[in-house]
Amino acid sequence: MRELLPLTPGRIGQPGQQPISGADDNEGMEIRVEVLGPVRVTDADGRPVAVGSRRRRELLGRLVAAGGRAVPLPVLVDDLWEDPPSTAAGTVRTFVAELRRALEPGRPPRAESRAIETVGAGYALRVPRDHVDAHRFEDALRSVRAEPGGQVAHVLGEALSWWQGEPYADLDAVRWLAPERARLAELHDQAVELRARAVLDLGRGAPLVPELEAFATAHPWREHAWVLLSHALYQAGRQVDALASLRDARAALLDRFGLSSAHGLDHLERDILRHAPHLVPAPRDEDRLRLLTRTEATGTYTRLRSMSTVAGAAALTGGSNLVLAQEQRAAAAAEAERAGDPVLTARVIAAYDVPTVWTRVDDPARSAALVATTRRTLQRLGPGVSPALRARLLATVGLEHRGSRDRWAAEAAAEAERLARDLHDPDVLARALNARFVQSFQRPGRTGERDAVAGELVALAARHDLPTFEILGHLIKVQVHSARGDTEAARRHVVAAEELATVHESPLVHVLAAAFRARRLAESGDPAEVARAYRAVAADLAGAGMPGLEAGVLPLALLSIRLRHHRPAPTEPGLDWGPHRPWVQPLLALARDDLAAARRAVAALPEPPADHLYDALWAVNAHTALRLRDEQLAVRARAALLPLRGEVAGGATALLTFGPVDDILDALARHLDR
Repeated sequence: MRELLPLTPGRIGQPGQQPISGADDNEGMEIRVEVLGPVRVTDADGRPVAVGSRRRRELLGRLVAAGGRAVPLPVLVDDLWEDPPSTAAGTVRTFVAELRRALEPGRPPRAESRAIETVGAGYALRVPRDHVDAHRFEDALRSVRAEPGGQVAHVLGEALSWWQGEPYADLDAVRWLAPERARLAELHDQAVELRARAVLDLGRGAPLVPELEAFATAHPWREHAWVLLSHALYQAGRQVDALASLRDARAALLDRFGLSSAHGLDHLERDILRHAPHLVPAPRDEDRLRLLTRTEATGTYTRLRSMSTVAGAAALTGGSNLVLAQEQRAAAAAEAERAGDPVLTARVIAAYDVPTVWTRVDDPARSAALVATTRRTLQRLGPGVSPALRARLLATVGLEHRGSRDRWAAEAAAEAERLARDLHDPDVLARALNARFVQSFQRPGRTGERDAVAGELVALAARHDLPTFEILGHLIKVQVHSARGDTEAARRHVVAAEELATVHESPLVHVLAAAFRARRLAESGDPAEVARAYRAVAADLAGAGMPGLEAGVLPLALLSIRLRHHRPAPTEPGLDWGPHRPWVQPLLALARDDLAAARRAVAALPEPPADHLYDALWAVNAHTALRLRDEQLAVRARAALLPLRGEVAGGATALLTFGPVDDILDALARHLDR
């Protein structure tokens, strides 16, 4: 990580807090402490400093949270242990000694520590405020509250880029940490709103729309978030959308939170309807007022990394935001690589942290370009790159190069997982487990492995407050149980995923849940009713921003219904089979009674991809073999489906069912015996 520099010469004071004694002596201290994300320490060159186990990082974090004040030893003991052992005080002293050695490797023996001072019966962290990201963030926010808009936008845009995730992300939720996280999260939200207001006051709100949409969705109870979003929509020339956003916000605040009056929304609505001139102020002096927005920043690093971070937040809202987020992330990574700085490129790539539950990429060319950039970056960084950053890049390779049988992609995911486990970093491990999940489709018959990955993801994410990955774990469990034919167990995980999605505003989960319910209906429901359910799901998917999942899924679902009821393939006009056409082409020809065309299509059949639809497409091939009495294709289908004995064909999708694999294998065996 690049060296963190103070915003202004010297240190900004912190009124109301006890000053850090001895701070002048520590001006030359080279370490940097980060807690706006996982607890990390780096040296002046950005190299990570090993500070030990989670307990030791928790002690360091507790001292950071004290803001320079001394924390008595009994308080540290109570904060670090729910039921302190008799040796707890001695253990804390040992941890302090080890942290001092890590933070001051050049300190002579018996010399007093400049980093952690003993104060009475307690300890105080004496690292300068501008060397601790949380303290610098607080100081930056305080310093600009009365500044003009341009200065606010510039300073807070830079300060917000320091956030790497939830504060103290790698620590368990203990007694002292919950209020500290909540305090910092509130300051973060205030900074987002203050910066947005400054940009809007300058008349430059249009580029903020995607960022504010994600922010308002994540904070539906914050009236001001909706005011800012609607104002930005108005500045983007979208008056109708701005008014609709205000109406939706007013209804949501009333229905969900019982707020019958939202004066800020009412005032803005009146101003928009009368085109109040203050909503779009005249441009000001470009040289005097520099803005930091999603695409305009003082430095390449901040701008590109912010683009990737904002893209990740927007992607979780689905729809057009997901498509735009993926495009923005790819553009940021490509521009970073052109800048010639591999560390910048790596951090831009790693800043996007969105779970993946489907093995077909939405844009193969874009994913291929991102994978190529990531692999080149890994090569340029060489062996000296930090393990955490290397693990994130390797996981990106595993996640983006999915649906293939390329061994190097699976090896990248495996190495990412090994590094993450050595680091004991839950965020990195969650990403690596996601990569392992999508790479598990390289070979059939690995449902048990996916089950284990899902179980670990749910437990890990729940323990470390990683809700998007907890949702992912439940969705994988839905797929696993659907593949095994355990519909009730799958339903329980659907319920768990939807409950989390409601709290954390993840609309894509509800679309996938509806698809599962259509599949469940397909097991025993009326074919016409099932078809209607699948058409409703297809309509939802059309706006979900997941073309890799949406393409061809409705015709394939309708085909699954017809095959299970011994009917010909659907040939109605307008059905777009998308990437699945090669495998259904023989059945479409048979539905037209064109036997010769069906045999020609069989001769051109490709191998199904190594993804969620592998067994579904082999089930289609099996039906083709039986209807054409094609012995060679029957042998191939039997060999492909044998590793999946005991499962449901298409069940791994949690969307489709072609019936039990055993039934298909028995039918193939009877055909081959004849």
